[in-house]
Amino acid sequence: ETCQLVTVVEVISGTLDITNKCIYFVSDPQDKDFIPWYPIDFKIQHSQLREIHPRRYNMSHTAMEMFLVDRSNHFINFTSKKSLHRIFSCILQLDAPNLIKGSLTQKPAKLVQSLGLTQKWVKREITNLDYIMQLNTISGRTYNDLNQYPIFPWILRDYSSDTLDLSKPEVFRDLSKPMGIQNPDLEEGIALKYEEFEDPVMGKFHYGTHYSNATTVMHYLVRLEPFTSLQIKLQCGMFDHPDRQFFSIPNAWRITYLGSDVKELIPEFFCLPDFLRNINGYDLGVTQSKIVVGDVILPKWASSPEDFIRQHREALESEFVSAHLNEWIDLIFGYKQTGPEAEKAMNVFNKYSYQENINLDNIEDPMQLRETEAIITNFGQTPTRLFNEKHPSRAAPDPSLKSYRGYSSAFSGKRAIVNLFEHMQVMYKGDDHRAQRRDDLMANVVEVLPNDPIVFIGSPSVQSRALIVSGNPESLVTVSQRGLLGTHGWLPFSNGKQRSFTFHPDTSDRSKCPCLGGPFDKDLHISSHLFALSSNNKLLLSAGHWDNSFRTYSLEKNKMVARTTHHTAVVTCMAVDRLGTEDLLITGSKDTTCVIWKFSKHDPPSRPQQTLYGHDAEVLCVDISSELDLAISGAKNGTCLVHTIRSGQLVHKLRPKKSCEIRHVAVSSTGVMVVYSVGLQSTAAAAVVPCLHLYSINGRLLEEKSLNVPLSTIVVEDKWIITGSEKGFLSFVDLFSLNRQVQLSLTAPICSFFMVRDHQSKVCTHLLVGLKDGKIAILYPKDSIQAPP
Repeated sequence: ETCQLVTVVEVISGTLDITNKCIYFVSDPQDKDFIPWYPIDFKIQHSQLREIHPRRYNMSHTAMEMFLVDRSNHFINFTSKKSLHRIFSCILQLDAPNLIKGSLTQKPAKLVQSLGLTQKWVKREITNLDYIMQLNTISGRTYNDLNQYPIFPWILRDYSSDTLDLSKPEVFRDLSKPMGIQNPDLEEGIALKYEEFEDPVMGKFHYGTHYSNATTVMHYLVRLEPFTSLQIKLQCGMFDHPDRQFFSIPNAWRITYLGSDVKELIPEFFCLPDFLRNINGYDLGVTQSKIVVGDVILPKWASSPEDFIRQHREALESEFVSAHLNEWIDLIFGYKQTGPEAEKAMNVFNKYSYQENINLDNIEDPMQLRETEAIITNFGQTPTRLFNEKHPSRAAPDPSLKSYRGYSSAFSGKRAIVNLFEHMQVMYKGDDHRAQRRDDLMANVVEVLPNDPIVFIGSPSVQSRALIVSGNPESLVTVSQRGLLGTHGWLPFSNGKQRSFTFHPDTSDRSKCPCLGGPFDKDLHISSHLFALSSNNKLLLSAGHWDNSFRTYSLEKNKMVARTTHHTAVVTCMAVDRLGTEDLLITGSKDTTCVIWKFSKHDPPSRPQQTLYGHDAEVLCVDISSELDLAISGAKNGTCLVHTIRSGQLVHKLRPKKSCEIRHVAVSSTGVMVVYSVGLQSTAAAAVVPCLHLYSINGRLLEEKSLNVPLSTIVVEDKWIITGSEKGFLSFVDLFSLNRQVQLSLTAPICSFFMVRDHQSKVCTHLLVGLKDGKIAILYPKDSIQAPP
């Protein structure tokens, strides 16, 4: 079918072809070189399809958006509804095993119900940010069309205080009212205008502008490409007037509060600090108040763009917003969007922003058609309505639980599930973190292999619900420094009152234990970098073997089932994707390359998906996140490279310090990259002390801190970095400031970590620490062993 590929930058004409194996988009010849470094044409295998949503384009229901398993997407517009329906019919007949066909066949309002999104939000199973983003996607909002960009709410009104106190209701905006009447003094005038004035073209409306359109997106993102070029194009070759630019967050709120604007926000205000910096040094002019328009001026309570994003995100997830977000949803996606309820709420915009008022197919006059399309493009489009009744409010935190501020807890049967990190954030709040309530953090030590260091610990990333309910233990896998494999029984709870876990040690004959050596390369230090476990606990991978292979062991068959050789030198490190939905493995080698593999839960990796180049020294550590499309690797010469997963493109080269090597890398769910460097093993580099470095997802150095004691292992979870040292110090470090919050001294040097997550809430409940003396220390909050009243 003849179609258009809709992108943020341009609309590209071409043809969409569907075969029995793939979907192809082939652009017209004149568009082939549109972006020289960016391939326009694409091929999608049927197995890559995840969701397909019908879409509007310029208010016509002629488009669709395809979402793939790897989280990429394509927005395609067709010449007519008939063409779109023909494509839908073909897609429904495909053998697409991962495609959720309900996304294609159900109307948006019905899809929200069938997915149970509202109930998940009400029950606090998903965050406010996730819920808003899901509603945007289902209602037709997309990053591919600036006129239908995702909408997020203003949530604060306090941009002048030195500190932001989220316990005070007065710091928040009124989510029950549109942005145009946040100032109560404006309500009477706006209501009077609505009653007395009706535009002959636009009809009756409360506001002459819209809360979301293409110019709004360009206004906020002008400091980043391609939005910089788009604004220059819109303004006939120059930037907009400095006084109209987005130069200050407090000023943007002030203008809105005074009634000069009704803009809502965009997702970047909650996740992307870079849009607040003029990183490219554009000359955006000087305002009439003699303010140079450069970096965006932040509220007084924010010390940096990263600090603003962090606090703003916390405000979005606060109890006040959770209790009132449903009121904002009623305005944007719900029953107050149109009709009498919209009039009562003073939430009416010009008639061309509502899809029910426009049918371009019925406009025969070419001039009138162009004028209508121009109005739609310039003014904005209201999202598809998802709710016809009042949106339910979010359930309040259960008052029967013994809860602290920020403490997450729930009951499954008769056991308390306590979030280890949020609990600890309160336990150790204050100036002397180590002096407060130390007895609230419990630790038990279990013996595994006497005097054989435990270098790897693993368990299923998601506990089986059936096993949890029945009380049968899952398997906990350990690997010792000598390569001995142990399979133990484990449950994150206990029927007893002395501890909050069940551990059954492997009782098999140690002399007959499977040994993973083959042997290991004699120059390698045996550590957790050399092992990885499938998410279902069925397959264990090991690297570091002398023959340049990595090996796959079946834990059910208790034997090696595959030997994979692709690198031309010893495989020195590997990691599995902990954060995303894909089963991916990354390996690093002495041959200076990294390789990304598809790692099935049942089959050994066999064929590489990407080979990543750029290092000129041995790779020592790797991490990967399909959700962020990011692979990070550290080398012996002190360089750290960041590649994309899908294209294998090198996007950042980081060098924390001279004369150092990178021992650990990790990426958090928020995109913060943690790098640990140490001095090279030479006398000349003895002055280079161990150091932790924090980088943004775009390669900006955020923080770095020198350490007194070298680290042996690191893990990143939620807002924390957990570090272990060869002297037995276990530290909990704040991810954003690198300030050490807690330090514990264990009985032996630390070799490895493993975080246990609850199968329902996904919160971290236990920290398992592998020790050099062959034991495992199990840490958990004391409250988790106390049954509820």
